[in-house]
Amino acid sequence: MKLAELAQALDLIELTPSNEENAAAEIARGYASDLLSDVLAHAPAGGILVTLQVHLNVIAVASHADLRAVIFAAGRRPEDEIVERAVEEEISLFLTDADTFDVAGRLYALGVKGRHA
Repeated sequence: MKLAELAQALDLIELTPSNEENAAAEIARGYASDLLSDVLAHAPAGGILVTLQVHLNVIAVASHADLRAVIFAAGRRPEDEIVERAVEEEISLFLTDADTFDVAGRLYALGVKGRHA
């Protein structure tokens, strides 16, 4: 499913609208974790990450892991500096009030699978 379609289906708030080239990206895989070393080791390239972490290291890890997007769950909002870095790294950021478990379940129901599915 395209990233823009996922964002709409999940009613996500987009924090990086200037990264519009990502909107058409196909997202088939996702990962949910707050442990960034785990994300680095296991997140699927081209996928989407769901996390509670909102600091700058999330963007560095997402970039290194070649992730297309990050969803910040539970209403956690990153500071402007982090959003700006994500724009530079061409990583789309989204915000939701839903908790991580609900977001992961809804992504799965929309066809986004884990790395081994």
